[in-house]
Amino acid sequence: MAKRLFDIVCAFIGLVILLPFFLLFALLIVLDSRGGVFYRQKRVGRYGKDFGLWKFRSMRPDSDKKGLLTVGGRDNRITRMGYFLRKYKIDELPQLLNVLVGDMSLVGPRPEVRKYVELYNEEQKKVLLARPGITDYASIEYVNENEILGKADDPEKVYIEEIMPAKLKLNLKYIGEMGLGTDLKIIFKTIFKVFV
Repeated sequence: MAKRLFDIVCAFIGLVILLPFFLLFALLIVLDSRGGVFYRQKRVGRYGKDFGLWKFRSMRPDSDKKGLLTVGGRDNRITRMGYFLRKYKIDELPQLLNVLVGDMSLVGPRPEVRKYVELYNEEQKKVLLARPGITDYASIEYVNENEILGKADDPEKVYIEEIMPAKLKLNLKYIGEMGLGTDLKIIFKTIFKVFV
């Protein structure tokens, strides 16, 4: 209950404070490339239920039809504005709306697309018992995931066989330590990792 209250209060305050910046980013996105301001993707949430995850659009329209993974620092599907948004994780900020309505938490296992969730074993499926989050231990550890995949001969194979299991192990670690103190620690570590 304390975690949910913390999420609601922080998400509401964050949305109010960030509203002017949201409007600025929206304008820059529209001026930079054709397409909408937001991108909504179906992800798997708590108890395996699908929900629509919100992001600022950082890719050209229909880019997900060419693959679900972003590879390398210069994936040609990403717009000029998109590089900036992704570098500082600004594209993730609209997920505060997901937090407010209860689809997500500020901190929790990052929600995955159904294609990859179908590959989880029984132990890994335990991550679906927690509300997914905007950030987690795995987000901090794999902040440069795109660059790792960009160097791989077969990015999807590397993601499925190496990165995804490692991230899920960190997700399970979080579930074992879940609490307000852990969440605050992860939030501050995320901010430090992104901006320092």
